[in-house]
Amino acid sequence: MKRMLAFTAAVATAMAGQALANESVKSLTKNPNGWAIQTGDYANTRYSNLDQINRGNVGDLQVAWTFSTGVLRGHEGSPLVIGDTMFVHTPFPNIVYALDLNNNGAIKWKYEPKQDPDVIPVMCCDTVNRGLAYAEGKVFLHQADTTVVALNANTGEVVWSAVNGDPSKGETNTATVLPVKDKIIVGISGGEFGVRGHVTAYNINTGEQEWRAYSMGPDSDTLMDPEKTTHLGKPVGKDSGTATWEGDQWQIGGGTTWGWYSYDPDLDLFYYGTGNPSTWNPTQRPGDNRWSMTIFARDPDDGMAKWAYQMTPHDEWDFDGINEMILVDQEMGGAMRKLLVHFDRNGLGYTLDRESGELLVAEKYDPAVNWTTGVDMDKNSANYGRPAVVAQYSTEQNGEDVNTTGVCPAALGSKDQQPAAFSPRTGLFYVPTNHVCMDYEPFRVSYTAGQPYVGATLSMYPAPSSHGGMGNFIAWDATEGEIVWSLPEKFSVWSGALATAGDVVFYGTLEGFLKAVDARSGQELYKFKTPSGIIGNVMTYSHDGRQYVAVLSGIGGWAGIGLAAGLTNPNDGLGAVGGYAGLNNYTALGGQLTVFALPN
Repeated sequence: MKRMLAFTAAVATAMAGQALANESVKSLTKNPNGWAIQTGDYANTRYSNLDQINRGNVGDLQVAWTFSTGVLRGHEGSPLVIGDTMFVHTPFPNIVYALDLNNNGAIKWKYEPKQDPDVIPVMCCDTVNRGLAYAEGKVFLHQADTTVVALNANTGEVVWSAVNGDPSKGETNTATVLPVKDKIIVGISGGEFGVRGHVTAYNINTGEQEWRAYSMGPDSDTLMDPEKTTHLGKPVGKDSGTATWEGDQWQIGGGTTWGWYSYDPDLDLFYYGTGNPSTWNPTQRPGDNRWSMTIFARDPDDGMAKWAYQMTPHDEWDFDGINEMILVDQEMGGAMRKLLVHFDRNGLGYTLDRESGELLVAEKYDPAVNWTTGVDMDKNSANYGRPAVVAQYSTEQNGEDVNTTGVCPAALGSKDQQPAAFSPRTGLFYVPTNHVCMDYEPFRVSYTAGQPYVGATLSMYPAPSSHGGMGNFIAWDATEGEIVWSLPEKFSVWSGALATAGDVVFYGTLEGFLKAVDARSGQELYKFKTPSGIIGNVMTYSHDGRQYVAVLSGIGGWAGIGLAAGLTNPNDGLGAVGGYAGLNNYTALGGQLTVFALPN
């Protein structure tokens, strides 16, 4: 009864008023005993104040319990813990389980949506889902078929649902959602099908659509004020979302929004990134293709953009800009700054002032990056904020039907969506990375709704003349733009990191290892082989005074698409099948939650 009352109290706190939903989520994320949002907190730090497990005893971790999800393919995201209940999700068909932590993880309820399996072949890079959200006594799921569902957290019953897109046009979903104030913020996937990206706000209690902001199009679609919305400190100008496109190409322009979202309650702004422009053949879409590849800061009340920064104008390599925005306050130039730190697919680590959008740092976080010599940081330059492209690795300059070889990083980036972590104790960011290069041959492609609209053939391989592996796990100083330490890995690190007050950082590997390292030195302190490759994100919680660490294993995602979908052609999976063929020797399909704790 005591445990049930604790859960009920948590729900009651979360239901303290729709206009203050952000306050309820903030309150829940401040309680280190739970894990109330996929990224740990609104700032996306993936940091926990729990320290029962620390660098002195983490080597004693043992498996406490496990749970089979009953689903194969890639398991991204992590569970949530609210009170004495754990909420676990799966890839397609997007099952949701509520597990009773007072009863050895017994299933309290199960939600299994009935989705048309025709959505599966329209999903670009596996049938993954990056997890649930919680607010006001409801669990929120964005299904693969783009149905947004609010579930009663106590019973699993559907409170409301809303349809966010049309899979017949290539619109799908792989991402989590963000509860802010009285709204749920959701994105859309499908850039490889010519989908025009957008973010949409739904009412948290009714599911009614409140606003939608497209990534490109006229100002009325992008929700940008030509005079008040800025790019690197200057007004964006009228219809900036069409001005750098040829004709109506912007209508099938990509810029999808399937990554992570963060929120600053003090500034009342939320942040996210947009993906690649469509098609992957840059010759077919001349211009900067705004606002693909862009960091946005928007007002959650009406969706209006305060500022934007386009990282990779006229993207030639599929360097989606959707990776997480981590919000921290750190000293730069002798003064405390409100910072936004972003590790982009293009291989550059960015530090910006999150209030103004001022660009402060842009440096390579993988030394193998070669497509650019760096970003122009001279504010008086006409190219301020733009990366300088190396002609040898320019798929645009080399032309259609020409194989541009040796481009680093590959299209999956120096880091894909797998989120980094930040420790306020060390001031460092802990970043799972891909150490992968590619050959890229663009070709002409025509658009048909619901059909692939890629226009490039890729092959991937480890960065040459390096450690021979395809990944690193690094510690990064975002104020200086420097790697502090780096751990080589055989395969890309496709798992989200977790930092804790015990000065331990956790991450998973594609072979299936959960690893724990010293936050200050990077020294490996513990590892355990789970049943399948880990592309999930490590989380931690406490129950009955005991700290636990949990992670989903289940190989898949872009890196593991060969195993997940049974593909063998090296060029399949947009080049990933050949690049990661060696995974077959180390892991196999699975779907399991593994929970660790210190011995009693």
